[in-house]
Amino acid sequence: MHAQHVIDDLRALASRTSTADGAQRLAWGPVWREARRWFRGKVEELGLTVRTDSAGNNFVTLPGASPRTVIVGSHLDSVPNGGWLDGCLGVMAALEALRMYAGGERPPVTITLVDWADEEGARFGRSLLGSSAAAGSLKIDEVRALADRQGTMLVDALAENGVALDRMLDAHRELKQIDARAYLELHIEQGPVLESMQKPTGVVLGTFGVERHLLRFTGQAAHSGSTPIPMRRDAFLAAAQAALEFRDIATRHSRPGAGVVCTVGVVNVEPKIVTAVPGVCEISLDQRALDPGVLAAMLRDAQAAADRAAKANNVGVEWKLIWRIEPRPFDPMLLRLCEEAVREETGEAPRLPSGPLHDAAEMVPHMPVVMMFAYSSNGLSHCKEEDTPLPHLETTIRAYLRLVQKTIAHVAQG
Repeated sequence: MHAQHVIDDLRALASRTSTADGAQRLAWGPVWREARRWFRGKVEELGLTVRTDSAGNNFVTLPGASPRTVIVGSHLDSVPNGGWLDGCLGVMAALEALRMYAGGERPPVTITLVDWADEEGARFGRSLLGSSAAAGSLKIDEVRALADRQGTMLVDALAENGVALDRMLDAHRELKQIDARAYLELHIEQGPVLESMQKPTGVVLGTFGVERHLLRFTGQAAHSGSTPIPMRRDAFLAAAQAALEFRDIATRHSRPGAGVVCTVGVVNVEPKIVTAVPGVCEISLDQRALDPGVLAAMLRDAQAAADRAAKANNVGVEWKLIWRIEPRPFDPMLLRLCEEAVREETGEAPRLPSGPLHDAAEMVPHMPVVMMFAYSSNGLSHCKEEDTPLPHLETTIRAYLRLVQKTIAHVAQG
């Protein structure tokens, strides 16, 4: 197991596809295509080939003695000005897993590397695009009208890369032709938990479920100088009161090892004049939890809090669902193997949920899945400052390769 090979590949990729502002591998664009061309060359060095499915996902297969397959991988695309590890760490570690077996005896089971297309959704706003198509969960009509900031339609960007939007769901049939017995993904944490624990590597319990809504508080715009405070119908104050309660709701439902989060990330007021009481205020609410019962209770509590805030400020409130995904807990057997691998390298195996979504979440309904996290310096990701101390990175890569070996042995036993 050569962790240094992985780090060298990561640095080589960064040197080709980054500027002084960070990684620029925006999905479906020229830098992303260059990253894939470079990666194709690395695969060909092993005597293997890249197959692209109907959704633009790339697969590399090392046949084994059995068609039972262990899938390893992540994604090469990045956000604009992104980091050197997000996504590509998992792909490069998966490449090293292929190297472990490609030059020796035939592995007991088949090993397939995947580079999912457009995990980030940074250009067109639809995350997990390639993996959701492979999972069969993508709603084609919901993405048909998507365009980027320059006005380029998603359908045209896909076509430029040889992908037909209306055939993307064929990737689901193609995935089902693989006798997949496990999916293993390595990723940086993108948060501060492992750093706060002073641990290099973590075992991921699953990905949070998400409830994402837009709330519209409606009162009455009025002159800020002539309208007494008790007589105002201030939509912003109602929204602000609700937002503070949303934070308290998350704190109340949080448990050790099963933390939950909520975020109000969008605030829009009308008429947005310094001398006017806001008559309308829209806010977003993003709630996440690993336990579906907790997530449902948080939503109920938030609805009650919004009603109280509206009543207290004499305004109305309406809710609009933006997006919802259920929690995706990972496979118990793979979690046990992951814990063993991490403990053998570090002595301990901290467990934590994933707040961000990953391609792994789309695979949960179709095969056993587990993820491993690497420490994120200062909890930062999606920025050029993203990093992991090299000793921690090396340790995590070795632990992941141990997990691959353990999983292959487990799958080989049937």
